[in-house]
Amino acid sequence: MSGTEQFEKLRSVAPGGLEKYSTARHHLKFYYNAEVAANYILPESFALPVKDYVYRACETLIGQHPALAAIPVGEDTKKPYFVRLPQIDLDQAVSFQDRTRGFPGEDEEDQELEALLKAQHNTGFTPPYPHWRLCILTDTANKRQFTAAYTFHHAISDGGSGMAFHRAFLQALQNSASLASGEVKHIILPPEMPLLSSIEEVHPLPLSLWYIATAIFRAKIWSPRDPGLWTGSKIASPLETDFRHFVCSRSMTSSFKDLCRQNDTTITATLQTIIARSLFAHLPERYTQLQCVGAISTRRWLSGIITVDSLGCWVQDYKDTHNRHESTQDSFPWSEAKRARETIEKVLNLQGRDASLSLLKYVEDIQEELFLSKLGKERDSSFELSNIGAMRSNHPHDPSMPQMGRMVFSQSANITGSAIEISAVTGADGCLVLCFTWQKGVVEESLISLVVQTAKAELQGLCTDK
Repeated sequence: MSGTEQFEKLRSVAPGGLEKYSTARHHLKFYYNAEVAANYILPESFALPVKDYVYRACETLIGQHPALAAIPVGEDTKKPYFVRLPQIDLDQAVSFQDRTRGFPGEDEEDQELEALLKAQHNTGFTPPYPHWRLCILTDTANKRQFTAAYTFHHAISDGGSGMAFHRAFLQALQNSASLASGEVKHIILPPEMPLLSSIEEVHPLPLSLWYIATAIFRAKIWSPRDPGLWTGSKIASPLETDFRHFVCSRSMTSSFKDLCRQNDTTITATLQTIIARSLFAHLPERYTQLQCVGAISTRRWLSGIITVDSLGCWVQDYKDTHNRHESTQDSFPWSEAKRARETIEKVLNLQGRDASLSLLKYVEDIQEELFLSKLGKERDSSFELSNIGAMRSNHPHDPSMPQMGRMVFSQSANITGSAIEISAVTGADGCLVLCFTWQKGVVEESLISLVVQTAKAELQGLCTDK
């Protein structure tokens, strides 16, 4: 027994929906979590230990966001539901670790954070404990500087929620300037607030007859696979995530953003094209096609109660195909990046209509049909790209107040998902960071190393040639 029998029941995990998809794959250990990390600097006037300010900020956020006190129960059943934790022990939810090398420079990779996140992505959640963790990396040389990594179960948060968490966390730090010694609690009693609605409860997610018919035909009758499509090795367990990342300097990120605008495309579409080119550069010539899956936040067309500051899971995906001929020209194919942007815009313009997540309600047994039955089969996609955008703070730079810097967004590998997961975010320092995660055994580490090097070099070359 998990000890949750007496906990207050909040609501069902959305049946046949996105939340249930997340609880099913977490239970099966097919996908564990996602995370968003951010660097912080406290001013000298914040004289108490970092732990005091972190705990006060966590207390504030738990009071604001019911998702932080919610955990799914019965993930192994067809009817899981959320309960509210009667209390949260911050000594269990928050951990502290000292750096041994200090903080990296502006465009240097953070190897210690990378190691921490790799370990986090290989660790799931267990009731009756919170289904989020906050890992703090401190700097022994500068006690006022630390990294906070918010790791979360995907049923209670998405990438946009990670951004929202850090905006609220920064605000809470700034509001704790007058915190006195002895005021900090480590046992937090969550308020009695309703859990925010699932996407299926606040949006009709309409499906056209043509979309339904096409989906049924592909699922039950015939779904052709291009013989030139690369998707890594066949689907297999167990899950073990590996991790690599790189950082673009502030000036390079700014130049890249300007280049995308000048060429009538977006950062996400251009990154998608860069990843495809980098893969084609190191895959055998017989592979002529790559399938990309991208994530889109649906908050922009949900009801007013779900905002950019809400914590929950409100995303959908889109699909796009890259062919070797169009992607491997000598000069960068801006026409391909523009085409990718148009694909994304078509999905955005549908505002949740004909979304693949809407088909989940027709799946009787998500664990069996969408996960277990796929073991030993070819996967559908080559890589996934999730770009949660740039951190924007409403607070002007004030050296007398806490400040946020670099950010890192990443996910665990996905056993039935793409061969490679790429996650992107631009932090408050203006630096774009790309994280690459993959399941060991699905993609060779040597290929990932080459793809990462090529993608970074392509970005640097584009910005240098500007």
